[in-house]
Amino acid sequence: MVITDHSFAGEDFERAAAKDLDADFAVFHATTEAEAIEAVRGADVALVNFAPMTAAALGAMNPNGVVVRYGIGFDNVDLDAATRLGVRVCNVPDYGADTVADHAVTLTLMLVRKVAQFDRALAAGGWPSATELAPIRSTSETTVGLLGTGRIALAVAKRLRPFGFDLIAHDPYADPDVAAAHGIDLVDLDELFRRSHVLSLHAPATADTRGIVNADNLAKMPFGSFLVNTSRGALVEQDAVLDALDSGALAGVGLDVFHPEPLTPDHRLRAHPHAVLTPHAAFYSEQSLRDLQRLAAEEAARAIRGEPLRCPVN
Repeated sequence: MVITDHSFAGEDFERAAAKDLDADFAVFHATTEAEAIEAVRGADVALVNFAPMTAAALGAMNPNGVVVRYGIGFDNVDLDAATRLGVRVCNVPDYGADTVADHAVTLTLMLVRKVAQFDRALAAGGWPSATELAPIRSTSETTVGLLGTGRIALAVAKRLRPFGFDLIAHDPYADPDVAAAHGIDLVDLDELFRRSHVLSLHAPATADTRGIVNADNLAKMPFGSFLVNTSRGALVEQDAVLDALDSGALAGVGLDVFHPEPLTPDHRLRAHPHAVLTPHAAFYSEQSLRDLQRLAAEEAARAIRGEPLRCPVN
């Protein structure tokens, strides 16, 4: 049992699981394909954060190996190669849904109320009038569109409803009854962009969703709308977003994820006055990290014992 890479304070849950099962255990800090290959060579179970699990890395594992991805997404795992090689892949989709939802709602409220722009004006010595950054919509006049209706999106909806936002969503796999119970009207993709004053992204990066926030779709949104992304950077064409910000078509963005990451030091988003940025930190709270490591270690233990995996993705 190995950890290819992580950014946690320690590995108590993982070490305890390995000890209970009398499994060899090692921790690496792999960032490249070559380092990932060496980290997982001969491993039965690999707990993976951001290390690139390419076909070559997956092929270095023991037969019937299992990859446990720390987190929801598994973009860094070649899923097709894993399936072809007989490597099972699982994730931890439920460790921090509430924390990410809190972050998405925080960004939404900051954008709608233009908190960052007011703050920057005062920090620069100014004292803008309340109407200087007009228009500012009331929440009851604001439609929030959700791309996706998974755990996090539903948690966002639950938090936004008391503010009076109108909620719509697009998700081809949505359960209409669940959406209705959360006060969400399901719409097609075109209507999602046309009606959303705030578009909040909650979808995985797939062939259907990569680059879905592009120039054509942004042009459909109401002028002066907002974009929030706490899901996957690959959903967004960043140059198109910058163009929309510069033209005013987007009045602001709240972004926690980017493509690629990290943003280069000179990236224009960093200095844009209408961008609120966080460094892929929406998942973080002390509780969410404990839950992530505990659930990942429990999944690894199930793999070693030969039990059914809780959250397989292939």
